Amino acid sequence: QWRLVESGGALVQPGEFLRLSCTLSGITLDRFTVGWFRQVPGKEREAVSCINSDNTMYVDSVKGRFTISRDDAKDTVYVEMNSRKSEDTADDFCAAGKHVVHCMAISEYAFWGQGTQMTVSS
Repeated sequence: QWRLVESGGALVQPGEFLRLSCTLSGITLDRFTVGWFRQVPGKEREAVSCINSDNTMYVDSVKGRFTISRDDAKDTVYVEMNSRKSEDTADDFCAAGKHVVHCMAISEYAFWGQGTQMTVSS
């Protein structure tokens, strides 16, 4: 049975570094594109970043601050977050999909994790 588990969410201060992880089980990472999404309560879920075997993409608001990477041997994707701001506060989710064309599109992903909460506050 497949499963995606996000971890690393925490309460941190603005500017503090944090790394979130998404670990897959029951499916093999090297066959999938992984997207990272966030949702603020009361707002729609939005794409933050995505990664396949060749490329990465980022939403403009996190470019230069966030880095997504993958370790296929560990079936894990990482999102490193630098210079975080209060507007980065959200529930973060990872998702996996096969044959993804538009990797920042929510509809492309069939497998979703339960999410991890990240709060940026002084």
